[in-house]
Amino acid sequence: DAGHGGKDSGAVGKNGKEKDIALSIALKVGTYIEENIPDVKVIYTRKTDVFVELKRRAEIANNAEADLFLSIHVNAQTRPPADGTLTLVLGQHRADENFDVAVRENSVIMLEDDYEISYEGFDPKSTESHIMFSLMQKTYFKQSIHFGDYVQDQFRERASRKDLGVREQGILVLAQTSMPGVLVETGFISNPQEEKYLMTKYGQEIIASAIYRGFKEYKKEIVNWHLT
Repeated sequence: DAGHGGKDSGAVGKNGKEKDIALSIALKVGTYIEENIPDVKVIYTRKTDVFVELKRRAEIANNAEADLFLSIHVNAQTRPPADGTLTLVLGQHRADENFDVAVRENSVIMLEDDYEISYEGFDPKSTESHIMFSLMQKTYFKQSIHFGDYVQDQFRERASRKDLGVREQGILVLAQTSMPGVLVETGFISNPQEEKYLMTKYGQEIIASAIYRGFKEYKKEIVNWHLT
């Protein structure tokens, strides 16, 4: 799932847009999986620069009865020095700097028609709306955490990126998918150095490779779980 798209640019840096970087990385991750793990079917929520509603992204995954939902994004913060990679899983709202990430990613729904009806009164800027996620089922929580850990390990060890860890947060698109899922923030577009890195083919390939390797380790673990 390449975050944002079309009329929704996502976070914007001095030279790049989140929607473009996320799409490029997502397509590379998908290609790595398709070429190296042929028994896995990759389903994309978008492959071009189009706007896809959050609920539609979840529907695509649910209708395909997917085993894993991977949403790829680029972070931003008002403090330009902020850097590093972060993976979010659906969990209890935390009143920290990551709440800003949840608010930004969930605010996309305001670009959708009739979002108040579609999301039953959810207010992306309301703390209470995010806290409600803590009451949701955590059926896939453990698996999501495991996958996130593998991805962050790869970012740190293989890609030499700053590791901001795996955090819980109320992410709307993850709440609507019925499978393990994560939202990966691949770096800060608000940081000139990270923006430059994320806009290069080399940087995108390194980030995509790290996510792919994390997935490969996760898949291996899941197979072992089923065998034991």
